[in-house]
Amino acid sequence: MLLQANHIVSTEHLIDAVWGEDPPPSARGQVQICISALRRLLALIPAKGEIIRRSPGYCLQISLEDLDSYRFETMVREADHLAQVDAAEAAATLRQALSLWRGPALGGAVSRLLEGKALRLDEARQAALECCIDIELSLGRHRELVGELTDLVEHTPLRERLRGQLMLALHRSGRQADALEVYRMGRALLVGELGLEPGEKLQRLEAAILQGDDSLLLADAGREAVTLTPDQPAPSLRIPPHQLPADIQDFTGHDDLVDAAEEFLRVSGNTATPVVVITGKAGAGKSCLAVHVAHRLAKVFPEGQLYRDMRGSQQQNAPVADVLGTFLRSLGIHGPAVPGSVEERIAMYRSLLADKRMLVVLEDVVSETQVMPLLPGSGGCAVIITSRARLTGLPGALQLEVDVMEEASSLALIAKVIGADRVAAEPNAASALTHMTGGLPLALRIVAARLAARPHWSLASMVRRLTDERYRLDELAHGEMVVRKSLSLTYDGMGETARRLLDLLGLAEGETIPYWFAAAVLDGETYRAMDRLEELVDARLLDVAGIDGGGYPRYKFHGLIRAFSRERLDEHEDDTGKTAALERVLGCWLHLAEEAHRRLYGGDYTLLHGDAPRWRLPEDQLDRLLTRPLDWLEQERANLCAAVVLAGEHGLVEVCWDLTVTLVTLFETRSYFEDWQDTHESALSAARLAGNERGMAALMCSLGSMHLNQQRPALARPLLELAFTRFQELGETHGMALALRNLAMLEYRQGSPDRAEHLYRQALTGFQQVGDLVGEAHVLAKLAQIELDGRRYAEAEAQLGHALNIARQTGSLRVEAQVMHKLGKAHLLSANYKQAEEVGSAVLRMVRENSDIIGESYALHSLGVVYGHRRKFDLSERALRHAAEIRESVMDDLGAAQIRLDLARVLAVQGDVVQARELAEKAQALFQEREATQWTREAGRIIADLVVRERSGRLAER
Repeated sequence: MLLQANHIVSTEHLIDAVWGEDPPPSARGQVQICISALRRLLALIPAKGEIIRRSPGYCLQISLEDLDSYRFETMVREADHLAQVDAAEAAATLRQALSLWRGPALGGAVSRLLEGKALRLDEARQAALECCIDIELSLGRHRELVGELTDLVEHTPLRERLRGQLMLALHRSGRQADALEVYRMGRALLVGELGLEPGEKLQRLEAAILQGDDSLLLADAGREAVTLTPDQPAPSLRIPPHQLPADIQDFTGHDDLVDAAEEFLRVSGNTATPVVVITGKAGAGKSCLAVHVAHRLAKVFPEGQLYRDMRGSQQQNAPVADVLGTFLRSLGIHGPAVPGSVEERIAMYRSLLADKRMLVVLEDVVSETQVMPLLPGSGGCAVIITSRARLTGLPGALQLEVDVMEEASSLALIAKVIGADRVAAEPNAASALTHMTGGLPLALRIVAARLAARPHWSLASMVRRLTDERYRLDELAHGEMVVRKSLSLTYDGMGETARRLLDLLGLAEGETIPYWFAAAVLDGETYRAMDRLEELVDARLLDVAGIDGGGYPRYKFHGLIRAFSRERLDEHEDDTGKTAALERVLGCWLHLAEEAHRRLYGGDYTLLHGDAPRWRLPEDQLDRLLTRPLDWLEQERANLCAAVVLAGEHGLVEVCWDLTVTLVTLFETRSYFEDWQDTHESALSAARLAGNERGMAALMCSLGSMHLNQQRPALARPLLELAFTRFQELGETHGMALALRNLAMLEYRQGSPDRAEHLYRQALTGFQQVGDLVGEAHVLAKLAQIELDGRRYAEAEAQLGHALNIARQTGSLRVEAQVMHKLGKAHLLSANYKQAEEVGSAVLRMVRENSDIIGESYALHSLGVVYGHRRKFDLSERALRHAAEIRESVMDDLGAAQIRLDLARVLAVQGDVVQARELAEKAQALFQEREATQWTREAGRIIADLVVRERSGRLAER
């Protein structure tokens, strides 16, 4: 926990660290016991350390100044800065840092996981020691160092840098023979144990000592070495720098990017330095790609490669002056010869590279400003840059973006690490792993490395470990490869507002995030929302998913970044802050959904609303988003349904039921019955739990309406009757009118027109009392249907004319089209076929313009019947078949059966009695199954008529 001080360490990670691959069954309990013991011990020491329980594990909170590892790293960095101005002080600082050590790091640890971390710490100590000795050698302290170096070489005989330092110290002390003997002993050891020759640097040093190269001394040739004075530079060994990290043996994919980078960087003869910028999100493999390309180009740039991590994703970036100083020392300029000012360092750096063929690799660059001083001045060199930001300000640079890997490349990478046979044995599990990691190369490598280290694990077991998103980032860690750490570097380098926005975006549940979401969670101006989100896009923590109907960008998370965002949200935001942000987001979804309904219906008609707070958008943005309200509802369907569930889970019941019933505008128009049912049942559970009577009544009424739409009267009736009773108890006139209207529809469909008319008239009174014009128009149209059934055509047309005037008053084209559809049926039944066709054609144009697919099926049905009466049989059959296909496509089998009854009539008139009877009998069977009494009787009449026709036809044939 000290290695990850002030960060959460999961219990699973602690178990792995202590017991490795074979933890005892009581591991979790033992961890808790150990934590308790550690807490008691921490209370006894002066350092103020505290272990806090934080899901999914523990966090050891401590001042960094009390950590010897932090103090060591701080002093090493300080020495790195001092080396440019005061070498003696730099050496003293490094010696002070080294004094903090008391033997190997984590001494006594036997955990395989901890051994890797200890090795990293020991390597840092060794590097600091070797750097310190380099500085002290440059200060002329070679005689004092001989004894220490002799001991160090004896204890670590395979470290060539130490052996070279001892050889140099002996040579400068006038002991050339001893220096050469140190080389020969080292060579014998390397050849004998490893079968390797010493490295190039050590071989060159031996050759220089043999030749008596005066440049190895700290004074003029032929004179005894003396201590360096401030105005004397420390000569170097003049060995070309080859600073690239090791290439990745199992590098996979991105062949097009590798080829593009190589082709661009191989071009010679230009006066400008070719620059390739590789961008991508954390863990996408930018560094792997850059190093891989650099190694492939090593022969093109024979004079070496310079490499530096610019720490762009960290709060403290690498200062340009420091990087230039490091590069100058690598190019042979040491000590006081390194200029003090940045401008002078840039000039010297470019002068040294002017006639060379060298490759410069700059990793994790934060901006163009940071990198411009490090670009060589001539075309002989080349530069590869990696960055999480798009560095479009570098003129002429080739911009390459590393995206996540496709499934085929992801599987190939896993197979290279664990073996193709294991992947072939579990293809489905392997595919699932690629999806769970989102194709992120770092995550894939971690998964593959863990499976390679545990050959007894199945791929399916790894899938199970990654299934729970809450712990997925804990599982994606292996040795020094940690997805969370990679993301944290970017996160920690951002400003406070950007970090908080990323945290709060963890509240998003849908696949995409609209632009206004940022303003809602931060409770800020929507005009700045896109700028806030684009900061995260630039940092590669968010992707652009496309453009919505209003012309605004939409955004999306990579799956692992979403998990990271939710971790940070739980860590940094308390329940009050999360709830307040969630209320604003849900308030905006409700605001937009009810406004879409208003624009479709002309007002808040046929809809109950609650008193949940709204978070409103400016009018101009609202107009752009809702230019086509139904299209907006369709586009946001997944987000809106997810918002309902989210509201219910967090106990925000008022917004939950309000948003749910508002969405019926979309569900009914597009026949999204599954969404209708799922959202309503979820909201109803939340309303019951909270005892919200009005919300329960509204939801039951709406669910009853859904069952009516699907011709399920047995399911609809109890819900509607219970909803009416609760509205009556609450004195909710509008709710009672809605329930009565639906109950009237139920009675009509079950063959009780008188009972239906009575209920319709009660509903009409209620709608008139509350000023619900659309509800009033709907009921008038239904009453007109009853008049039509009684062949009272004049009365029906009068009622429909009244309903049409009301519909036009609301400005709702959809309601107008519904009433006109009824009017067309009135003309049809009164045998005014020409006018019926004109009205039907107008309705068809209106519903198609509104993208109302259900309305289109009704319009085609009516037109098909009219065409039949006008003996346009081809048009009739085509319209009826299309109408039936639409009904079937939205799972309305009963509606399709009703249409096929009319198709049967048309086919019979044309003489195809057999096919007509077949259609009618299938329809009758479905009506009987659904208890549609009226339609069952109608089908029976048609079948009887067709039987008579068949007999007549057979008699005529005889």
